[in-house]
Amino acid sequence: MFSLATLFEDSALTPHGFCLAWDPLMIALHVVSDGVIALSYYSIPATIGVLLLRRRDVAFGWMGWLFALFILACGTSHLMSIWTLWRPDYLAEGLVKGVTAITSFLTAAVLWPLLPRLVAMPSLASLLAANERLADQVRETERAVVALKRETAERKGAEAMLRQSQKMEAVGQLTGGIAHDFNNLLQVVQANLEALSCRLASDDSALRYVRRAMSGVQRGARMTSQLLAFARRQPLTPTVFDAGCRINEMADLLRSTLGGQITLALPERTGVWPVEADANQFDSALLNLAINARDAMPEGGALRVALEDTRLPEEELAADPELEPVRYVAVTVSDNGSGMAEEVRRAAFEPFFTTKPVGQGSGLGLSQVYGFIKQSRGHVILESSAGQGTTITLYLRRVEVPATIDGQAAT
Repeated sequence: MFSLATLFEDSALTPHGFCLAWDPLMIALHVVSDGVIALSYYSIPATIGVLLLRRRDVAFGWMGWLFALFILACGTSHLMSIWTLWRPDYLAEGLVKGVTAITSFLTAAVLWPLLPRLVAMPSLASLLAANERLADQVRETERAVVALKRETAERKGAEAMLRQSQKMEAVGQLTGGIAHDFNNLLQVVQANLEALSCRLASDDSALRYVRRAMSGVQRGARMTSQLLAFARRQPLTPTVFDAGCRINEMADLLRSTLGGQITLALPERTGVWPVEADANQFDSALLNLAINARDAMPEGGALRVALEDTRLPEEELAADPELEPVRYVAVTVSDNGSGMAEEVRRAAFEPFFTTKPVGQGSGLGLSQVYGFIKQSRGHVILESSAGQGTTITLYLRRVEVPATIDGQAAT
């Protein structure tokens, strides 16, 4: 009677070694060969399994598991070949081969439809090229971000300068109106004091009080003159003169103003820097800057005056629509004194602003310089930081056509 046990009955079968005449060399050859193949086949699916477990993002991972099963079945079939050399378990070997056949068929069946998708997958070279393009785009984006930040900072700086310019313009208009009205009042007071002094010519005691009042009027007149200079309403007499010659002519006055503890360096080139401005006001502006530098260097230091034929920086032209892109003579006055904090630097040109103790400064020196330069259609830039000294640059329009300078032909 047929039963399942009869399928595994091997009494009627002969082991495969019998076919090899039990030749030791032949047996050894088959055992070693099938063993090495089986071990190799087992190693491959183990490697595939580790890879798929660690890289779950691999495309078509299920195909990898199916291929690993196929390779595992192939390795088992070679182990069965070694087993049947001594035991005729050909049914078990056939079942292993059947599993191998099924897995190989399934692998082949699903591999062909996947072939177009596998071919369409990007190669390593294309992935590297795409990665390089992406890196270029990232670098370009970073450069654009840096440029945007720089442009934003420049725009904020230009907006700040524009607001400061508008503020100074508004303060100048207000100051000019007040100074003009105050000057009219001083003229009335002065006229009455002069009339009173004539009536009290014989009374020395009364005249003494009148003279004190007149001295106060004169100080007030000087202050209104400084305020009008800031407001750009002072009467100017522009002439063409050489800035370098004018500065060197003031050398003795500047040295006496600075004192012996401060060294003075003046420009060596003269006769090539023709500018158009009020020469007396230029002298006054230079003297004001020297006094401020002296006060910033109580322990001594160095003051340097330099000249340069130049143009205004683009950011300055953008911030002030009144400025023109013409050639200027830049008169730079720099010291190595105490410098200014940023909030002080921003307010330095405002009238009556001063950091000096009460009674030691009116706060009108730099405002007068600012007004004179602006009224001369020029520009002024103040650069300073605490402990790093101060540099003030006066931009005066350079004369572009032949003109007469101090009685001589300009070049």
